[in-house]
Amino acid sequence: MPGSAAVIAFAVALLAVWLLLSRFGRIALDRPNERSLHERPVPRTGGIAVLLGAAVGGWAGASSLWLPALCAAALAALSFADDLRGVPTALRLAAHLAAAALTSWYLLAPAHPLGLALSVLAIAWLTNLYNFMDGSDGLAGGMTVFGFGSYGVAALSAGHQPLALLSLSLAAAAAAFLIFNFAPARIFLGDVGSVPLGFLAGALGVAGWRDDVWPWWFPLLVFAPFIADATLTLCKRALRREPVWRAHREHYYQRLVRLGAGHRATALAAYALMLACAGAGLYARGQPPGVQATVLAGAGALLAVALVWVDLRWARHR
Repeated sequence: MPGSAAVIAFAVALLAVWLLLSRFGRIALDRPNERSLHERPVPRTGGIAVLLGAAVGGWAGASSLWLPALCAAALAALSFADDLRGVPTALRLAAHLAAAALTSWYLLAPAHPLGLALSVLAIAWLTNLYNFMDGSDGLAGGMTVFGFGSYGVAALSAGHQPLALLSLSLAAAAAAFLIFNFAPARIFLGDVGSVPLGFLAGALGVAGWRDDVWPWWFPLLVFAPFIADATLTLCKRALRREPVWRAHREHYYQRLVRLGAGHRATALAAYALMLACAGAGLYARGQPPGVQATVLAGAGALLAVALVWVDLRWARHR
């Protein structure tokens, strides 16, 4: 059944992307500016196709996860309005926190207030960082395939049917989108896609931990390439007293593109890191604590080497 759901999600998303490009290609155009990495207007409606494919393919999996799914739909609607006309930052942040709080309460209550607060912050941060990292061809689409694909495989092996259905449907729908998003991209996710996908990465991660499908660190590891880049970049900007909410081109993936690697090579390098983190997480999740700690340390070292290498190349470039 999860395999059938993934096939349906892929087919629906593929058809939806084609329709969006052929019939609605002038809606919500992302026009280049001084902070962009693209050079021509590109529609940012691809997230609609991904969410539609996942909704059709994984609807059966949303029965026990109806509230996170509903919150993701609400965030998608608000984000699409932001793509079309713009929404105040304060309103967007309030919506992200409200969705994270409601979902954390639904998944974890009754729980210690500190645990609920940490869950809210983690989900809200993933919601935003996914948006920050959606700035290069194929990058966020690839992270969706590897990240939610890892969720789906882990949930399937644990016998958690709803989580497996929804996760594999999201991964399959993103794979269909990636056909049109890989460099040179013809369509972007847009906020309508990146925001709810980031939210679901956090919400489903908490749901899987609650149901003992995976340990607490598993979602952090499989999405580590995005978490590490966004968190370190925003911390560095905060230390320099720069506005962390303002668009910029200082993420590691952006610097790699600007160093001459281009969108295609940057995406492929990121996929290698994503695959390594996903494989490490799937292998270690059922191992003894000592093995888990060793795998986490190894993955952290690999990410650190990659980030330091980009930093050194950027310093020489400047």
